[in-house]
Amino acid sequence: MLESAATSLASILVLGTGFALAAYTYHKSYKYFVLKKMSNAFEPGDPVLDLAAIGKDLPLSKTAAATHWIERPEQSIVDEIVAGKEVGHYHLFIGEKGTGKSSMLLEAMRKIDGDGVAMFEAHADLEIFRIRLGKALDYEFHEDYMGSYFSERGPRDTTALLDIERALNKVEKVALKRRARVGRPLVIIINQMHLIRDDDDGKDLIELLQQRAEQWAASNLVTMVFNSDDYWVYERLKQLSTRMAVLTVLDLPKHQAIAALKNYRRRYFSEVPSSEILEEIYDRVGGRLNFLNRVAKSQDMLATCEEIKRVEKTWFLNQCWILGEEMDDDVMDQQKWAAAAVVLATALVDKEEEMEETYDPAKGHILPSYPLHIAQEIMTRADFVRALDRLNLFSITSKAEVRASSVPMHIAFREIVAQPGFREHLQATIDRIAAIESLGRTREIVAKDLVWGGKYEIKKSYGGVEVSLKQEGKKRDVTVVEEEDDDDDGKSDD
Repeated sequence: MLESAATSLASILVLGTGFALAAYTYHKSYKYFVLKKMSNAFEPGDPVLDLAAIGKDLPLSKTAAATHWIERPEQSIVDEIVAGKEVGHYHLFIGEKGTGKSSMLLEAMRKIDGDGVAMFEAHADLEIFRIRLGKALDYEFHEDYMGSYFSERGPRDTTALLDIERALNKVEKVALKRRARVGRPLVIIINQMHLIRDDDDGKDLIELLQQRAEQWAASNLVTMVFNSDDYWVYERLKQLSTRMAVLTVLDLPKHQAIAALKNYRRRYFSEVPSSEILEEIYDRVGGRLNFLNRVAKSQDMLATCEEIKRVEKTWFLNQCWILGEEMDDDVMDQQKWAAAAVVLATALVDKEEEMEETYDPAKGHILPSYPLHIAQEIMTRADFVRALDRLNLFSITSKAEVRASSVPMHIAFREIVAQPGFREHLQATIDRIAAIESLGRTREIVAKDLVWGGKYEIKKSYGGVEVSLKQEGKKRDVTVVEEEDDDDDGKSDD
């Protein structure tokens, strides 16, 4: 019996030891392969770069850039950042939609074949943000870990924000090994940061990313690049930033815009338009790269310019048109917002008369602008202008200057303000809003007896004031208001 028990115990020990060694080996190998996969995500030849380049309509070969790409002044700075040569800072790229921020980043990645770089698109939903981060880093968040079957709480029994923190911890380990081997920091690019919601969850996410960016910039481990169209992201990062560098990406100046248009036209139609046509196109759409690209691809370029302006004007009118003096009081809140936007657009058009020049023969368009605090004063509201920036109706630059979102949008402002009777219509809307607000602050008392022809008779009587109603020879509704005796303390004499 003892021999059988000893044999059983030995078998259990052998099996237990075998299972323990197997589990330990699996656990260690899993952690090793997690870091190995993440390290491979930063190796050259990432197919994500090719897909992004196709989506952005950029050339894939290294020799095509000279003929199909306009070298912006900021491109050399972006190349240094993406190549890991610019250390000690993390970066915020800010500019209007369509100015070429993402295209410059992709071009810089193409030059180094994506070596040491990971790029992904932000999203308002934290779960989707987590998945996109995991895809860029080739990290599964332990969702394929078999050990979770034997634990009471699985690794994914948590929040998306904690998963993002765990992923960044893994990135730190990979960056330490890579810096010892290569001597350059990793680069993580988060595109379209403005898509993150401006709420508590979004602020927590931005704070988490910024804390890591500050820490990694100080240690030269990872350079983080945030790309945003909207000003509110800059405001949020500015509060806690010590190592943030801001790169503002604006429209192309006139000579570069015309050169870009020539290159685009040569690419799609194998022709070079005349200087007069190129000048007129620039006058209509400015130096916005996405506008120039659409114009260059079209058969009738001037008609496309007119269509771009019409779309911008329609977008503004659909969002912000004012309803005049016949406005119903149910839409007053929306009309406050719309009237403030129209007042600001009118002020920008009027400011052109005060400017020394609005068009430079060499630089091109000089759009009128107001400092952010002055724009808020003009609108008489401080909470509207950032929402207008998100809708791409106005633009807030990194220097806190408010102006039209594009040259076609400003031309649309001019046409709207120049309409016959526009200013009277705007003033009527403002007066109607003021009247509705005044009604909301007014309380009306109606004495129906007086409407029916009655009269009130008020006279002082013994112990108070007597109020009576006289109507058609009758006297009724007698009310006596007693006067309080100052010497009476409310107690009766005993």
